[in-house]
Amino acid sequence: MKRLLRWILAIPLALMLYALLLVLGGISLLWNLVAMLLYPVLPAGTGRTLGRAVIAWSYRAFWGTASTLGMMRIDASCLDALRDERGLIFVANHPTMLDALLLVARLPRSACIMKADLMRNIFLGAGARLARYIRNDSARTMIKLAVEDLQAGGQLVIFPEGTRTVTPPLNAFRPGVTLIAKLAQAPIQTVFIDTDSPYLAKGWPLWRVPPLPIVFTLRLGRRFAPQQNSDALLAEIEQYFRHPMEQRANDAQPACQQSRAPTLS
Repeated sequence: MKRLLRWILAIPLALMLYALLLVLGGISLLWNLVAMLLYPVLPAGTGRTLGRAVIAWSYRAFWGTASTLGMMRIDASCLDALRDERGLIFVANHPTMLDALLLVARLPRSACIMKADLMRNIFLGAGARLARYIRNDSARTMIKLAVEDLQAGGQLVIFPEGTRTVTPPLNAFRPGVTLIAKLAQAPIQTVFIDTDSPYLAKGWPLWRVPPLPIVFTLRLGRRFAPQQNSDALLAEIEQYFRHPMEQRANDAQPACQQSRAPTLS
């Protein structure tokens, strides 16, 4: 009976959530039509700045509305102090499809590395091209463009798992991010994404109603300097992520669920 009551009470929030997602989709479609017209006429630098700012504003408005309506509880304020820092790589774990939206909303200078097929998506492609997001179909080109963007003062958001987490608590990291850091001489800022919801995790369909509200907490971890041995640095960062995540997964004590990752002084 209690379960049925909770389900009934969740229906209005679920309807608002999907209505909000439809609005976001409509805004994305409209902006991509505009971006398609702007891309060939705007200088690359102007297009990059404008494209990234509009994407960040759109996602931040989405999160703010969802939080105001009680559908989500989000704490990503830790990123605000870093929004204007130039030449910085953000590396995060990847529990859900919404992770990139969480980071980009707070980081208007940032570019994402995107799957090549998303660059052809009617809701994302033209806006991503205007913002000079980086496609991953060619490793050599991806690394070159990422290095150039960082050296020009941009920021880069990367999920080194390569896809949403399939084998909790963390997929094996794929190479690339530490090589980019070495070539660009860019520091790597780690970010931990915590959520209590399975919504849009691997295997969760978009239409399936999640428990509401959805809670996301972002926490800054340690910052890593680039190293000559990029493979060793990748292994070190993966182990750094894996240790506190395994601790949270294996320990049911509330204090451990809220443990903070260490930071460099």
